[in-house]
Amino acid sequence: MKTESSSSSSSVVEFLEKVPLLHRLTSSSLKKIAQVLVFKRYERGDYVVGRDEEEMEGVYFVLEGQAQVLGPVGEENCSEFFLKPFDYFGRGIFGNVYAVDVVAVSQLTCLLLTCDHCHLLETKPICDLDNQRSLLERILYMDPLDLNVFRGFTLPNAPALGKVFGGQFVAQGLAAASKTVEFMKLVHSLHAYFLLSGDTNIPIIYEVSRLRDGNNFATRRVDARQKGKIIFTLFASFQREQQGFDHQESNMPHMLPPETLVSRDEMLQRRMTDHLIPRYYRNKVATQYTAPLPIDIRFCEPNYSTEERKSPSRLKYWFKARGELSDDQALHRCVVAFASDLMYAFISSDPHLKKGMSAVPVSLDHSMWFHRPLRADDWLLFVMVNLTASQSRGLATGEMFNRKGERKECMVNGTVQLVVSLKQEALLKENVTSNPILDSKL
Repeated sequence: MKTESSSSSSSVVEFLEKVPLLHRLTSSSLKKIAQVLVFKRYERGDYVVGRDEEEMEGVYFVLEGQAQVLGPVGEENCSEFFLKPFDYFGRGIFGNVYAVDVVAVSQLTCLLLTCDHCHLLETKPICDLDNQRSLLERILYMDPLDLNVFRGFTLPNAPALGKVFGGQFVAQGLAAASKTVEFMKLVHSLHAYFLLSGDTNIPIIYEVSRLRDGNNFATRRVDARQKGKIIFTLFASFQREQQGFDHQESNMPHMLPPETLVSRDEMLQRRMTDHLIPRYYRNKVATQYTAPLPIDIRFCEPNYSTEERKSPSRLKYWFKARGELSDDQALHRCVVAFASDLMYAFISSDPHLKKGMSAVPVSLDHSMWFHRPLRADDWLLFVMVNLTASQSRGLATGEMFNRKGERKECMVNGTVQLVVSLKQEALLKENVTSNPILDSKL
């Protein structure tokens, strides 16, 4: 048996991203693991692990060749099976050690993560998350329960109106799906269906189905459950970066820079004390406004929805995540998915508003296409248009552009990049009671 240190090459990271045990980890964690792995090489017949050893050296990942695992002597129904590339054995994330022999049945190469580095396999429970992380990162945290099962939470200061916010469903579902896909594949499209309202007081269980794993594409389905019922479903497709044609026809409209505009939270706070605004509207804002959103929003039309009146079926605003995010592109796309549902449905009902009318649109389905890399902690312009409303439903389209004047790599033939396209259908109904039933969407 030969031992040599491992390098932190991209090929090792690409191997690790295909190991099922590691799908729950972020790309930065995989890179840290790659830097401390040790190569172990065995000839046919060599013992990799013996049951008489007091303690295994750590976790072994099979890189090349095959090994055979033999159960304890005398055990009934003793299982004998082969380990192939991407399989693993040894001291796991829960510290368990199996009394077995592992024997090389061919020339075998393993990558060993020694016990003193096994903490890199751990994921923090929700209660132990670093409070210095942004609120969005804490909302998007997925607690792994099994290989394809995750648990999400609605934090006390997360956006909610008596039910789980739709953008939270989309972002957490996408985060769960992303944890089952090799990190070099990024989401390029998603389609989500909101089935039932979510209870903010209990966790959400996200079950991921691996529909396809190809060389360049992967497809996932995510079912969110509460109280034994599926309340949300998401389909997402992921793609490895590939070179190809590059052009766009959509152009970003000319808008004032976000630094010159008032934030949404400051605008609402002003409205609560502005005596030029009708009292009923000031009271409505005061009762509905809670904590600032984890997304900073700057409306391009500052008079948008100043009163309860008919508004154009178009809306433009700048937005970005509060706080600085890591460089993980998957995280940035989850954050954009979260932000995409904040006001999208309202532009379908705004043209029909009138004094005294109470209408809260409800998202029915939501689709997104990610065209190019983006940063959710830098300003993005969201341009949305309501196409039509009929049969108590409204259909809206949207486009997101990166900020004008950014680096050259953020331009397409001298034009600001279109980074995301969206479509959403919403249920439009006027509330007839002061306490609407939230158990069902329909």
